[in-house]
Amino acid sequence: MPYSQFTIEKVKQDFHLTTVEGVRFFPDFLEPIIPSLRLQGILDDLPWAIAVDTEKARSEVIINPVLLEVRRILGRQISVFSGEEFNVDLSVGLNGVCDFLISRSPEQLTVEAPTIVIVEAKKSDLKSGLGQCIAEMVAAQRFNQAKEQPLTAVYGCVSSGTQWRFLKLESQTVTIDLVDYPLPPLEQILSFLVWMVKSG
Repeated sequence: MPYSQFTIEKVKQDFHLTTVEGVRFFPDFLEPIIPSLRLQGILDDLPWAIAVDTEKARSEVIINPVLLEVRRILGRQISVFSGEEFNVDLSVGLNGVCDFLISRSPEQLTVEAPTIVIVEAKKSDLKSGLGQCIAEMVAAQRFNQAKEQPLTAVYGCVSSGTQWRFLKLESQTVTIDLVDYPLPPLEQILSFLVWMVKSG
């Protein structure tokens, strides 16, 4: 069963998770990160991606450039995967394609541990992507443990490109920040993503 088949209820039941809703887990203050002129130029096509209104357009024109900017900010010492097969445990349905996956390894040919951030792209209804994103986060947690590189937390995000909702998986507890953070502005989203990559 691919990740897309998971609802919040199913992922909680199958993996014995507890959810905590509406809690912000970011620090009270994060220094805003000024985007490069390159990223600002790419996002000149933002109105086009919104008008086309497909997940593919939003992924390619908005989400992927933002994640690659995070990679540049961190000196290309992380890897960003798009549309990658991430088959961790087929027996419990932790298999399928992740829209975006960030690893704390500079290797780009294969996914290496530790895997720290999962980003799921959705056209408009962010809530519909939460179950899938959490399942992918559980897979990342298990992947890291199997590779003997466990992290305190794995982070996730469901994004339409212009709205971003963030999650954290720590042990068996999923914290869901119910605020949908807008893009633009870019500065806050970049600072959140960089903090997530560094903090697990």
